Amino acid sequence: QVQLVESGGGLVQPGGSLRLSCSVSGATLDFSGIAWFRQAPGQEREGISTIVRDGNQYYADSVKGRFTISKDNAKNTVDLQMNNLQPEDTGVYYCAVSSTWLFPLLRVDEYDIWGQGTQVAVSA
Repeated sequence: QVQLVESGGGLVQPGGSLRLSCSVSGATLDFSGIAWFRQAPGQEREGISTIVRDGNQYYADSVKGRFTISKDNAKNTVDLQMNNLQPEDTGVYYCAVSSTWLFPLLRVDEYDIWGQGTQVAVSA
């Protein structure tokens, strides 16, 4: 059974950085896509970044140039480096994998296995 556990969330001031990590157990990282989503209070869950099987990375426009996704096959983790964080980046961040779609991008319905989330708060 595949399980995902996120870590690295916390409180940071605007302009600061955080590094989130998604630890995958029960499988290798050989999924068609592994992504990070976030859900701000009162809003729908949105796709932030995904890394697909061939190593290509995709980002939402709101985080391009600030966030970087990477995967470490030896550690079986997928990280999200977040720089220049802003208050609008606040939310619960979720890791998810796609085991059924051939070419997933950043839609919630393309991902079928989810972690429990980690809270990120950006505030002065």
